[in-house]
Amino acid sequence: MSFGDPNNPYGQQPQAPQGQPGYGYPQQAPQGIPPQGGYAYPQQGAPQGYPAGPGGYQGMPMQMPGLLKTSRVLLFIIGGLQIIGGLFMGLGAAALSGSDSTGAAGDVVGGVLVIIGLVVLALGGLAIFLGVKFAKGGNGIRITTIIYGGLSVLGSLANFTNTETAGGPAGGVVGLAIGGIILASVVTADGAAWFKRPRY
Repeated sequence: MSFGDPNNPYGQQPQAPQGQPGYGYPQQAPQGIPPQGGYAYPQQGAPQGYPAGPGGYQGMPMQMPGLLKTSRVLLFIIGGLQIIGGLFMGLGAAALSGSDSTGAAGDVVGGVLVIIGLVVLALGGLAIFLGVKFAKGGNGIRITTIIYGGLSVLGSLANFTNTETAGGPAGGVVGLAIGGIILASVVTADGAAWFKRPRY
């Protein structure tokens, strides 16, 4: 029986040269030095989540940016006001068309008010829909919000030239600020990253 026989399970295994890993059980590494070779398990990192990006950290879900949260609240407020305004326009149109004193002119004005009221109702519904979809919506919601914000800005600029409508230039300033916030929130890098984030 030879001690140097590598096929002998009971024989003494040859000693590995200094600084190289041996055979059999893993060697104990000195303190402060990670184990080299052997049967050690690979080190596990932090749990994988969304990739790190603007506003997000590796291994943690991305948080909705603050400007998007503000924009979302504004969409809910504007949508609610537009729905109320559209309903009032419909009531006004019904009152004008039902009155005998206004005649044919009242019917025409009532028809115009109905059309404008329906458009305003649709825009209000769209604003609320966009606000709801901010949490889980993708790039399509972002593009639709860009279009909605752009239309809000254009409508507000039109108010500066029209002094006869309710609000006039003051309403234009408020509308321009709200439309600008909504538009800016979705075109910034943080906003784009939020809508393009991976969903698991």
